[in-house]
Parts: sequence; structure tokens; C-alpha cells
Amino acid sequence: MRINLTKKDLVNIVYMQIGFSKQISENLIEEFFSLIIKNLLIEKKIKISKFGTFTIREKKSRIGRNPKTNEEIKISNRNVVLFKASKEFKEFVNLKINE
Repeated sequence: MRINLTKKDLVNIVYMQIGFSKQISENLIEEFFSLIIKNLLIEKKIKISKFGTFTIREKKSRIGRNPKTNEEIKISNRNVVLFKASKEFKEFVNLKINE
């Protein structure tokens, strides 16, 4: 069983199920992801109804340790993306597992 779902897979799904051309399907998928990324960078939070919420959180710099050499390294501050699944999404996943 395959684990990864690629953009190409999504394009093919849109192409097969909706009937758009592959070029239009690819543009649709690219625009969808671009819209999510742009809004996330501007608003720092985006909620997709019945799916979940993406948020950006800033992690502060800290001291880390290389486990091989035991050398201390400063890890710089950075932004990370968090995802919290909606109640409906969690229920759907648990319903499918329990069947």
C-alpha cells in the first residue's frame, strides 16, 4: 500500500472524477495550495471547515546537542506549521478504523 499522495496523484483524481483537462486540473491544485500558503503566511492561521486548522508558531532559539559527538549547537529561532484536526475529521477517521 502506498503512503504518499503526490500533487500528480491529486491532478489525476481531479482529471478522472471531474473531467477537467490535466492542465486545468494541475492549475486548480497549484492554486489551491498557493492560496492556503499565502493566507497562512498573512493570517498565521487558516481553518478549513470539517478538516482542520493550520497555524504558524514561532519556536525560540535554544541549545541542542549532536547525539553522535555530544557537541552543543545553537538552534536558531524559526516558524513551524501546526495542524489540528477538526472534530468531524477525527470522528471520520475513528469511524473508518472501527468498521
